Amino acid sequence: MTHADVIARVEAALRKDLPGADAHRWLAPRPRRTWPQGFNPARIRHAAGLLLIVPIDGRAHIVLTVRADAVRHGGQISLPGGVVEPGETFEQAARREAHEEIALPVDAAHLLGPLTPIDIPVSGFRLHPIVAATGERPLLRPSDGEVAQILEVDVDALRAPANFLTRERVRDGRALSVPGFHIDGHEIWGATAMVLAEFLVLLGWAPHNAA
Repeated sequence: MTHADVIARVEAALRKDLPGADAHRWLAPRPRRTWPQGFNPARIRHAAGLLLIVPIDGRAHIVLTVRADAVRHGGQISLPGGVVEPGETFEQAARREAHEEIALPVDAAHLLGPLTPIDIPVSGFRLHPIVAATGERPLLRPSDGEVAQILEVDVDALRAPANFLTRERVRDGRALSVPGFHIDGHEIWGATAMVLAEFLVLLGWAPHNAA
Protein backbone atom coordinates (compact mmCIF):
# COMPACT_ATOMS: atom_id res chain seq x y z
CA MET A 1 0.00 0.00 0.00
CA THR A 2 1.20 3.48 -0.69
CA HIS A 3 2.19 5.73 2.18
CA ALA A 4 -0.47 8.30 1.26
CA ASP A 5 -3.23 5.68 0.99
CA VAL A 6 -2.41 4.16 4.38
CA ILE A 7 -2.43 7.53 6.11
CA ALA A 8 -5.73 8.56 4.51
CA ARG A 9 -7.41 5.29 5.45
CA VAL A 10 -6.07 5.30 9.00
CA GLU A 11 -7.13 8.91 9.57
CA ALA A 12 -10.65 8.08 8.38
CA ALA A 13 -10.82 4.92 10.51
CA LEU A 14 -9.60 6.71 13.64
CA ARG A 15 -12.62 8.99 13.45
CA LYS A 16 -14.84 5.94 14.05
CA ASP A 17 -15.09 3.39 16.86
CA LEU A 18 -11.95 1.27 17.18
CA PRO A 19 -12.09 -2.54 16.79
CA GLY A 20 -10.19 -2.95 20.08
CA ALA A 21 -10.34 -6.39 21.69
CA ASP A 22 -11.97 -7.95 18.63
CA ALA A 23 -8.76 -7.21 16.70
CA HIS A 24 -6.38 -7.94 19.57
CA ARG A 25 -7.69 -11.47 20.08
CA TRP A 26 -6.44 -12.59 16.66
CA LEU A 27 -2.84 -12.06 17.75
CA ALA A 28 -3.14 -12.71 21.49
CA PRO A 29 -1.24 -15.75 22.80
CA ARG A 30 -3.62 -18.48 23.96
CA PRO A 31 -4.45 -18.96 26.75
CA ARG A 32 -4.41 -15.21 27.35
CA ARG A 33 -2.70 -14.11 30.56
CA THR A 34 -4.92 -12.02 32.87
CA TRP A 35 -4.35 -9.92 35.98
CA PRO A 36 -3.99 -12.06 39.12
CA GLN A 37 -7.02 -12.50 41.33
CA GLY A 38 -7.28 -9.59 43.74
CA PHE A 39 -4.88 -7.43 41.72
CA ASN A 40 -5.28 -3.71 42.49
CA PRO A 41 -5.75 -1.79 39.19
CA ALA A 42 -4.13 1.24 40.81
CA ARG A 43 -0.82 -0.63 40.57
CA ILE A 44 -0.90 -0.73 36.77
CA ARG A 45 2.01 1.15 35.23
CA HIS A 46 1.31 3.09 32.04
CA ALA A 47 3.54 2.94 28.99
CA ALA A 48 3.24 4.56 25.57
CA GLY A 49 4.46 3.26 22.21
CA LEU A 50 4.76 5.04 18.87
CA LEU A 51 3.38 3.19 15.85
CA LEU A 52 5.29 5.17 13.25
CA ILE A 53 4.38 5.05 9.54
CA VAL A 54 7.20 6.09 7.22
CA PRO A 55 7.52 6.11 3.42
CA ILE A 56 10.13 4.03 1.61
CA ASP A 57 9.93 4.31 -2.18
CA GLY A 58 6.38 5.55 -1.74
CA ARG A 59 5.30 2.46 0.20
CA ALA A 60 4.10 2.53 3.82
CA HIS A 61 6.40 0.93 6.37
CA ILE A 62 6.14 0.57 10.16
CA VAL A 63 9.15 1.28 12.37
CA LEU A 64 9.82 -1.38 15.01
CA THR A 65 12.75 -2.12 17.29
CA VAL A 66 14.57 -5.29 18.29
CA ARG A 67 15.28 -5.00 22.00
CA ALA A 68 18.91 -5.33 23.09
CA ASP A 69 19.82 -8.51 24.96
CA ALA A 70 20.77 -6.51 28.06
CA VAL A 71 17.23 -5.17 28.65
CA ARG A 72 14.07 -6.95 29.77
CA HIS A 73 12.52 -9.08 27.01
CA GLY A 74 15.78 -8.86 25.07
CA GLY A 75 15.55 -9.94 21.44
CA GLN A 76 11.84 -9.30 21.21
CA ILE A 77 10.36 -6.86 18.72
CA SER A 78 8.45 -3.86 20.01
CA LEU A 79 7.22 -0.40 19.22
CA PRO A 80 9.57 2.41 20.23
CA GLY A 81 8.20 3.27 23.66
CA GLY A 82 8.43 3.12 27.40
CA VAL A 83 7.09 4.25 30.75
CA VAL A 84 4.96 7.40 30.93
CA GLU A 85 6.63 9.89 33.25
CA PRO A 86 4.69 12.04 35.75
CA GLY A 87 3.01 14.99 34.05
CA GLU A 88 3.32 13.51 30.54
CA THR A 89 0.48 12.72 28.19
CA PHE A 90 0.64 9.39 26.36
CA GLU A 91 1.43 11.28 23.16
CA GLN A 92 4.31 13.16 24.79
CA ALA A 93 5.72 9.97 26.25
CA ALA A 94 5.55 8.17 22.90
CA ARG A 95 7.40 11.03 21.17
CA ARG A 96 10.05 11.21 23.89
CA GLU A 97 10.67 7.49 23.93
CA ALA A 98 10.97 7.38 20.13
CA HIS A 99 13.54 10.15 20.33
CA GLU A 100 15.50 8.31 23.01
CA GLU A 101 15.33 4.86 21.40
CA ILE A 102 15.61 5.56 17.65
CA ALA A 103 16.71 9.25 17.52
CA LEU A 104 13.45 10.39 15.91
CA PRO A 105 13.29 14.20 16.31
CA VAL A 106 10.52 15.00 18.79
CA ASP A 107 8.49 17.04 16.28
CA ALA A 108 9.31 15.01 13.16
CA ALA A 109 6.12 12.93 13.15
CA HIS A 110 2.51 14.02 12.75
CA LEU A 111 0.26 12.36 15.33
CA LEU A 112 -2.77 10.64 13.82
CA GLY A 113 -4.40 9.32 16.99
CA PRO A 114 -4.44 6.60 19.65
CA LEU A 115 -5.28 2.94 19.31
CA THR A 116 -6.88 0.82 22.04
CA PRO A 117 -4.70 0.30 25.15
CA ILE A 118 -3.48 -3.24 25.82
CA ASP A 119 -2.92 -4.71 29.27
CA ILE A 120 0.31 -6.70 29.69
CA PRO A 121 -0.10 -8.52 33.02
CA VAL A 122 3.26 -10.32 32.76
CA SER A 123 5.06 -6.99 33.21
CA GLY A 124 2.34 -4.98 34.97
CA PHE A 125 1.90 -2.45 32.18
CA ARG A 126 -0.94 -0.94 30.21
CA LEU A 127 0.39 0.01 26.78
CA HIS A 128 -1.08 3.03 25.01
CA PRO A 129 -0.24 2.90 21.27
CA ILE A 130 -0.07 6.22 19.43
CA VAL A 131 -0.17 6.25 15.62
CA ALA A 132 2.03 8.81 13.88
CA ALA A 133 3.48 9.39 10.41
CA THR A 134 6.32 11.22 8.75
CA GLY A 135 6.20 12.78 5.28
CA GLU A 136 9.72 11.59 4.50
CA ARG A 137 11.81 8.63 5.57
CA PRO A 138 13.66 9.80 8.69
CA LEU A 139 17.27 9.04 9.46
CA LEU A 140 17.06 6.82 12.53
CA ARG A 141 19.72 5.50 14.89
CA PRO A 142 19.32 2.77 17.54
CA SER A 143 19.96 3.72 21.14
CA ASP A 144 23.07 2.16 22.63
CA GLY A 145 22.13 -0.40 25.25
CA GLU A 146 18.37 -0.46 24.57
CA VAL A 147 17.85 -1.17 20.88
CA ALA A 148 19.81 -3.81 18.97
CA GLN A 149 18.25 -3.09 15.57
CA ILE A 150 15.67 -0.87 13.90
CA LEU A 151 13.23 -2.58 11.52
CA GLU A 152 11.20 -0.87 8.81
CA VAL A 153 8.48 -3.38 7.96
CA ASP A 154 6.40 -3.04 4.81
CA VAL A 155 2.68 -2.82 5.62
CA ASP A 156 1.97 -5.14 2.69
CA ALA A 157 4.27 -7.76 4.24
CA LEU A 158 2.27 -7.59 7.47
CA ARG A 159 -0.95 -8.04 5.48
CA ALA A 160 0.34 -11.03 3.47
CA PRO A 161 -1.34 -14.33 4.52
CA ALA A 162 1.93 -16.25 4.13
CA ASN A 163 3.53 -14.15 6.86
CA PHE A 164 0.85 -14.88 9.49
CA LEU A 165 1.77 -18.03 11.42
CA THR A 166 1.02 -19.67 14.76
CA ARG A 167 3.68 -21.45 16.80
CA GLU A 168 3.65 -23.38 20.05
CA ARG A 169 5.77 -21.98 22.87
CA VAL A 170 6.43 -22.68 26.53
CA ARG A 171 6.64 -19.54 28.71
CA ASP A 172 7.13 -19.75 32.47
CA GLY A 173 6.18 -23.42 32.34
CA ARG A 174 2.94 -22.74 30.42
CA ALA A 175 2.20 -24.13 26.95
CA LEU A 176 1.03 -21.34 24.67
CA SER A 177 -0.31 -21.11 21.15
CA VAL A 178 1.27 -17.93 19.79
CA PRO A 179 0.10 -16.29 16.56
CA GLY A 180 2.41 -13.74 15.00
CA PHE A 181 3.94 -12.16 11.94
CA HIS A 182 7.04 -13.88 10.51
CA ILE A 183 8.90 -11.55 8.16
CA ASP A 184 12.51 -11.69 6.92
CA GLY A 185 13.57 -13.97 9.74
CA HIS A 186 11.90 -11.88 12.44
CA GLU A 187 8.97 -13.01 14.59
CA ILE A 188 6.57 -10.32 15.83
CA TRP A 189 4.28 -11.59 18.57
CA GLY A 190 2.66 -10.68 21.89
CA ALA A 191 1.56 -7.13 22.62
CA THR A 192 3.35 -5.70 19.57
CA ALA A 193 1.52 -8.07 17.25
CA MET A 194 -1.78 -7.25 18.96
CA VAL A 195 -1.23 -3.53 18.38
CA LEU A 196 -0.37 -4.20 14.73
CA ALA A 197 -3.50 -6.34 14.38
CA GLU A 198 -5.75 -3.43 15.36
CA PHE A 199 -3.83 -1.09 13.05
CA LEU A 200 -4.19 -3.51 10.14
CA VAL A 201 -7.89 -4.00 10.79
CA LEU A 202 -8.26 -0.25 10.22
CA LEU A 203 -6.95 -0.98 6.72
CA GLY A 204 -9.47 -3.78 6.15
CA TRP A 205 -7.21 -6.73 7.07
CA ALA A 206 -8.28 -9.99 8.66
CA PRO A 207 -6.01 -13.04 9.07
CA HIS A 208 -7.35 -15.78 6.84
CA ASN A 209 -6.30 -18.57 9.19
CA ALA A 210 -6.99 -17.05 12.59
CA ALA A 211 -9.12 -19.00 15.05
